[in-house]
Amino acid sequence: MRKLVYFVASTIDGYIAAPDGTWEWIGIHDDVTAFMNAQFPETVPTHVRAALGLDLTDNKVFDTVLMGRHTYDPALQVGITSPYAHLRQIVFSRSITSSPDPAVEIVAEDPATFVGKLKQEPGKDIWLAGGGNFAGQLLAEIDELVIKLNPIIAGAGIPLAAAGFDPHRFALTDATPLGSGVVVLRYRAL
Repeated sequence: MRKLVYFVASTIDGYIAAPDGTWEWIGIHDDVTAFMNAQFPETVPTHVRAALGLDLTDNKVFDTVLMGRHTYDPALQVGITSPYAHLRQIVFSRSITSSPDPAVEIVAEDPATFVGKLKQEPGKDIWLAGGGNFAGQLLAEIDELVIKLNPIIAGAGIPLAAAGFDPHRFALTDATPLGSGVVVLRYRAL
């Protein structure tokens, strides 16, 4: 069965973005980019893959990406309607009623029910790209976490998973410290 993998950058105190949704202040480090390119090349947006020499790279881990509307919006704002054309792209939204691109599927139904069915389909794993509210709705469906833990304390922002108090336990399976201070942590759901 396919796994739902929440692959995301976070601060030490568990925020994936500022209160206004911006995340660029976390920074993009060369060693993190090299790690992503080697281990998860499909997480690189289609429009920059060629510049990084990844345009001919096969998808190693994922063949599908799930996004909430707020995660999809930044691409739309710069005119990119299909940010991950090398993946099946599914955007969950109740406010976007029709897709701006035939390669992007808009889903308004319950995310957990939809993902439960999606995990039964054949294929590679499914990348949950975010955001925090969306991840909170899917917390019970997440099989694995890959967290790029940045050595920053933000103090406030969009949490890793906004679900209210509902503990879910995970076991650490790998920790890869990088020179920039970022540690890539992998967990599996218990």
